[in-house]
Amino acid sequence: MINSRMLPVAFALALAAAAPFSAAPLRAQESPPPRPGFVPPADKDDNPVAPAPAPPRTPAATLDRLFERLAAAKSSEEAKGIANLIQRRWARSGSDTADLLMTRAQTALRDKQTELAIELLDRVISLEPDWAEAWNQRANALFIAGDPIRSMLDIGETLKREPRHYGAMIGLGSILRQQGDDKHAMVAYRRALAIYPQLEAIKSAVESLASEVDGRDA
Repeated sequence: MINSRMLPVAFALALAAAAPFSAAPLRAQESPPPRPGFVPPADKDDNPVAPAPAPPRTPAATLDRLFERLAAAKSSEEAKGIANLIQRRWARSGSDTADLLMTRAQTALRDKQTELAIELLDRVISLEPDWAEAWNQRANALFIAGDPIRSMLDIGETLKREPRHYGAMIGLGSILRQQGDDKHAMVAYRRALAIYPQLEAIKSAVESLASEVDGRDA
């Protein structure tokens, strides 16, 4: 039996992990203006100094750019393609062993071998504790196994590592809605929608809950 008194605690831990973030791109640090009368030195050949080559784009920078594109997408089809690229990056741990165990866990879940999936995901997390998707997948498995409290705690761990994980936020909203906490479900859904505005399923969920929640608060 679910201990309903623990639900607000688990919710608070999960949602607090999704700290507010800025969707705006980071600006390069601005240089101070030149002092009056300053003349920049010419190079030895009296030619303009060639610009420095752009630094290579890191995986994190690539992911940031994808989230910017996701927020700005004009259609659900465009957004879906960008979301697929994001999810592919989330699915990479950097460890061949962890990736293999994850694949086996997902196969076990599809085959309804939930206990085996959770055991495999335990091992993945022990190998790669900073991999957000490992925590998200175990949250999913725990929910299927009928343990929403531990599932929400794993969602919190997911959001600590990737505050933009709209899938984890949707999972949190679904658990809360199932438990009758529509008000907090709306908070989770709206955060997911702020990251992925073209996600039709969440648009529909927010619209269906809005009148109920706003009506109760009126």
